[in-house]
Amino acid sequence: MRILVVEDEASLGEFVSRALTAEGHTVRLAHDGPTGERLALADDTALVLLDVMLPGKSGLDVLRSIRTKKPALPVILLTARASVENKVEGLDLGADDYITKPFSFDELLARVRAQLRDPGQATSHALVVGDLELDLRSRRVTRAGDEVELSSREFDLLAYLMRHPDQVLSRAQILDAVWGVEFDPDTKVVEVYVSSLRRKLGSEEHGPAPIETVRNVGYRLRG
Repeated sequence: MRILVVEDEASLGEFVSRALTAEGHTVRLAHDGPTGERLALADDTALVLLDVMLPGKSGLDVLRSIRTKKPALPVILLTARASVENKVEGLDLGADDYITKPFSFDELLARVRAQLRDPGQATSHALVVGDLELDLRSRRVTRAGDEVELSSREFDLLAYLMRHPDQVLSRAQILDAVWGVEFDPDTKVVEVYVSSLRRKLGSEEHGPAPIETVRNVGYRLRG
């Protein structure tokens, strides 16, 4: 999904963009109202995260333009204004949701998922790749119907791999997405956890774990 982030605070915009990218989304970033409006109206935009206070054109004015030309495009407003009146104004203009800064990224992700969810997909909380199934709510993992016990970090690593099936992910990408940008880049933690996942997912009955090492590049989960 292509998500547009319109945020004039550069550090926050970059953080949100990087985190959404790690979740498998394609992200465009704009820092002012006019640029945000132009990109929001592009045909491939699936959702807009829109700051209210923007240079050049306010987020509410951008929202008005979006609602005139693309009434079905999901828009989540981001703002430091927490008053009920300001929230009502944004919602009355057609915002689909409203989140107040500072916010937790888990909360933002949940709201993004809610707006992008296919109404007819009852199992949107589940990831399925081949014979692997991962439930994001219960944090339960099965392979060919057999439950696999994973630690919290092993679960997060597998979830990240399953969001990118058949895609080669570099060690740096995995480290950033699962452990965070502050983690020591020289650590061998990725290798250790991939090895542990392979051991737990593999079996005589179902065969080796479908995690491939791409030499000098990274890892790939076969779909």
